[in-house]
Order: sequence, then C-alpha cells, then structure tokens
Amino acid sequence: MKNIKFVVLSLVVLVIMIVASGYTKATPVFHENEEVLVIGKKQNQTVNLFVTHGHCSTPFAGIVNDLKVGVTKRDDLGNPLENMKISFEINPNTFNVCAGDDLTARIKTPGLFIGENDENITFKSTIVYTMGIDWYQVNGKMSIKGVEKDVKLFVTGVRDPKDAMASSLVLQGQMNLFDWEIDYDLIVNGISDTVPTKLMYINMKIDMQNIQ
Repeated sequence: MKNIKFVVLSLVVLVIMIVASGYTKATPVFHENEEVLVIGKKQNQTVNLFVTHGHCSTPFAGIVNDLKVGVTKRDDLGNPLENMKISFEINPNTFNVCAGDDLTARIKTPGLFIGENDENITFKSTIVYTMGIDWYQVNGKMSIKGVEKDVKLFVTGVRDPKDAMASSLVLQGQMNLFDWEIDYDLIVNGISDTVPTKLMYINMKIDMQNIQ
C-alpha cells in the first residue's frame, strides 16, 4: 500500500513539474535593460506619404531624421519585435513631389505641414500590440506643426524563415488631417472642398541590417 501511495505521489509531482515547465517556456523571457538599438544613419532614409482627395491623390517623399528602433533581447522563440520602440522625425521642408515643382511648392505651402516655428513632424511609439507573426500595431504620439495627437500605425517584419530577427520593417498607416485642424483644400487651393481632403497615408521601409 505504501509503495502504491509513493508511486501516485511521484506521478502527481511529475505532472506538476511538467505543467510548470510548459508555462515557463510559454512566457516571454526578456532581458531587463538589454536593448538592441537600430539607428537610421543613412543619409538617404526616406518616407513616402500621400494625401488623397476624392478622385486623385498627391504622393510625396521626405527625409527622415533621428530614426531609432529599440528591440529588447529575448531567450524564447516568440515574436522578436513585440516589445520594440520606434521614433523618428520628418523634415517637411524636404518634401518633394516627383510630378513637378508646382505640386512640390503646393505641398510646402506655409501652414500645411510647415508651421511658424519650422517644427519637424515627429513620431514616438507608446505601446505595441502583437497582431500576428511579424505583424504589430504601434500606437504613438505624432506631432505636426508642434501639435501632438495619438495615431495608430502598423509594422510588418520581413525576414527569412530561418532567421530569428527581421531584416527590414515596413511601417504604414493613415492619419486624419482634421485632427490637427489642417484643411488641405483651403490652405493649398484657397477654398474648402465639399468633400474635404483629410486623409494622409504614410509608408516607410526600415533597414534592420545595421542592428548592433
């Protein structure tokens, strides 16, 4: 009888150890304060944007400054970027429309994206949600002409299946210009449209090869 009790007790302890081990492996293991920092040092780092107004849209590009992507090191096989931090600045004076100088001048109209104090457009992430494998929702603060608003962007990691870390990121999203009280049509064309131009889209590819 004692032997049977001992065997049963041993089996119970073994099951508990297996369950606890499985839980430990399923829990993300991050290294506190061990952050890999990717800094966009290339002079040709650009961002693509476009505003859409009814039947057409105006695409333009700008120069990105002070791009930073922080990634916390981890020991498990989970999504490597789920705890990332992203920040960058865009100089609106560098905006350029490939269609010609006239549209470039319009997109640089004072009061549109260029404020009285010549501020850069800035973004800084505040929280990241994992949507799927290598797919993240990045919430943050974006400032245009010195006015800060909450925005929601999406980031996709691009990597080879055999690699643990993405070789590049694709950041994209949209924002409502009315959140910044920007009336595109009034500023650019001198009259508000009955169907106002209010959405601006952003797309940027971030090279992760410089990860340190």
